[in-house]
Amino acid sequence: MAWARWWGVAAVCGGLLGAASAQGIFTCTDSRGKKITSDRPIPECLDREQKELNASGTVKRSMGPILTAQEANEQEIRDKKAAEERARINDERRRNRAMLLRYKDQAAHDAERASALTQVDAVIQTANKRMEELAQQRKTLDSELEFYKSDPSKIPAHLRRRVNEFEENLVAQQRFIANQQLEKKRVNDRFDEELARLKPLWAGTAK
Repeated sequence: MAWARWWGVAAVCGGLLGAASAQGIFTCTDSRGKKITSDRPIPECLDREQKELNASGTVKRSMGPILTAQEANEQEIRDKKAAEERARINDERRRNRAMLLRYKDQAAHDAERASALTQVDAVIQTANKRMEELAQQRKTLDSELEFYKSDPSKIPAHLRRRVNEFEENLVAQQRFIANQQLEKKRVNDRFDEELARLKPLWAGTAK
């Protein structure tokens, strides 16, 4: 690792030397704890931070240690994770602000939950009416099938098609209603999750 570091030093240090200002003052503390000052980047501190000072003594810039390829890769991974965490926190803060703007209190949140559930219930009610219609169709079909009870092989093709269509419609309608019941659960779960997030936010804004 030491050779990998110092093979890269010449190019990096050369670039730093070329970029060094005539008025720049470089300072660092080496591995033995000795403070070093120079008018150019300090080779003894390539493995640690060094600062470039203005003529007034204020810090113009800080330069980190020269890293090996492995160290640079590890640092890149750490930086990426830190950036992702910052993005997650910022996104959560934006979501919280948006939720507080949308729901000023629990009454507003409860009202929107009720509205969302009412819409789903309206769809389920319409679907249940369709189930009632299918039940009437079932009675009609059973009445017609009664004539062929003794010999089902004589059931006409058109009647068989109607029975098949009825069964397909019944299964589809049952599946649709089941999905709407799941939708009600999803709506309640979403509002429960929001409420759990909102309660401490409301408490915070009330202070």
